[in-house]
Amino acid sequence: MEVIFMTENRNSRTAATGVGGYADDRVTAIVPVAGAGMRLRPHTHTYPKALLTVGDKPIIGHILDQLVETGIKKACLVTGYLGEKIKRYVSENYPSLNVSYAVQEEQLGLGHAIWLTKEYVKGPAFIILGDTIISADMRKFLNSEIDCIAVKAVDDPRRFGVVEIEKGYIKNIAEKPQNPKSKMAVVGIYSFKNCKLLYDSLDKLMDSRKTTKGEIQLSDALEILVKSGHKIKPVPIEGWHDCGKPETLLATNKYILDKKKFKIRRKNCLIIPPVYIADSAKAVNSVIGPYVSIGAGAKIESSVISDSIINENAIINNMNLSGSLVGPSAVVTGRREQINIGENSEINFNV
Repeated sequence: MEVIFMTENRNSRTAATGVGGYADDRVTAIVPVAGAGMRLRPHTHTYPKALLTVGDKPIIGHILDQLVETGIKKACLVTGYLGEKIKRYVSENYPSLNVSYAVQEEQLGLGHAIWLTKEYVKGPAFIILGDTIISADMRKFLNSEIDCIAVKAVDDPRRFGVVEIEKGYIKNIAEKPQNPKSKMAVVGIYSFKNCKLLYDSLDKLMDSRKTTKGEIQLSDALEILVKSGHKIKPVPIEGWHDCGKPETLLATNKYILDKKKFKIRRKNCLIIPPVYIADSAKAVNSVIGPYVSIGAGAKIESSVISDSIINENAIINNMNLSGSLVGPSAVVTGRREQINIGENSEINFNV
């Protein structure tokens, strides 16, 4: 059974109050969403990265939908930058989810972020990063008798935590090594049957003041666990979609639109699927698609848009856009031109 980190239901509130799946009721999901999203500026000047839209809803919405669908009833979110906006979104859209919050005031690394949750999380813990959309068989993690980490072979493992595997278990973990000994990268899901062991390792890491690449890394705490003889099983996954840069955000938007296959129609518009347009958005005399997401309250008129994300309440008029991100309430207006030119003529509107 493959479970994809998204849902066909457009209404997060409905999804969040539905019947859960197969997770142990004691499991707490830990979701770090404290990052400032520097590579996604200017959008993250006013929005936390986790609230940026892909497909039909914010990144964090896709993640929380899946947690609820797998039966997880408790979550601890690590907030920081613009955290109040995340809390507002979660409380409005996921009222049935029992959510606690740890605040990371300084961005000191993923290990530090997880360490901050130790007062809120007891028993089994399931960690999923808040800037990644993953498709995987969740039973391999939630029903495993052994602690698990999701891994995937990548072309350039130097940008990730890298694991060495021996006899089906993780032998070593190194964070962003210059000379990686394998291509198996740690990709953002961790499952622990007893989180106390994890927090003990994080305490040791904090006491040692060890940093890697200037941050307190979760990989270093896991290496302490592994070296102590604790068994952790790598679980290979296929679907892993990053949302950390404009180009990867757009690529993830394509992935979601392909999977969900929304049936969108608008009068006086040519819709080229896959496309998502919120019910309250207006589109007139335009060509929209493929791979376009348009948020609630947006207004599109006399424009051609493809491979783009148009956020809520944005206004697009007389534009030809491709590969674009338009933030909430932004206004983009072009101009219409009429030309009548003959042979060997040249017009350059860019000067």
